[in-house]
Amino acid sequence: MAMMYKMNARATVACLLSRHSVSSKRRYAACAFQAQQQPRSHILQHNGCLWRHYATTPNPLDSWKGNTMSQSDFMERDTVLVLSDNDEVIGSASKKESHQFTPTNPRGILHRAFSVFLFDASTQELLLQQRASTKITFPNVWTNTCCSHPLHGMDVNEVDGPEDVMGGSVMGVKAAAVRKLEHELGIPVGQLELDSFKFLTRLHYWAADTVTHGEKSPWGENEIDY
Repeated sequence: MAMMYKMNARATVACLLSRHSVSSKRRYAACAFQAQQQPRSHILQHNGCLWRHYATTPNPLDSWKGNTMSQSDFMERDTVLVLSDNDEVIGSASKKESHQFTPTNPRGILHRAFSVFLFDASTQELLLQQRASTKITFPNVWTNTCCSHPLHGMDVNEVDGPEDVMGGSVMGVKAAAVRKLEHELGIPVGQLELDSFKFLTRLHYWAADTVTHGEKSPWGENEIDY
């Protein structure tokens, strides 16, 4: 359950998370994702799943222009944070790779995500968003204010380490949330201060998009959601 926290006279923000291990907190649900150029890489195996390990840290894009990128661009270019079951960053993968269910990775690749809940402080109403019809997973579904992913190689670092989680700061996830709130809802960077986001818990969930793609859906989610 999300609680409301006053941000200012206009709104309230809640951002899901927890400082404790998520290994015993598996949840099965549905959510969202988002898109970056990939550097030289090679494939490694971890806990029976294949994931892409980058020989070098992905280079920051000179500009991440969400409004000029197609869904295909997001899927191919965005570089998500591949995780261990304990939410440790162990590599990278494109958004496309991480959301595909294949014989090699039948549940996709576990990666980090976030969910933002934006409330109007005066009415206590939650701002909902309907996913675009062009989304590969869960198109047209109504969801919370904003769901997406922190990425490797962004100008503002979006990668949080264990100490960030234990301390509750998670500035990387918050920076990713600000980036996507501007992209999806047009909220200017700077209008929502990072300190106004409340890190509540982390959830590990998995979901196949069988509604869109049928019983043997090749697309879905496998994320630790902040």
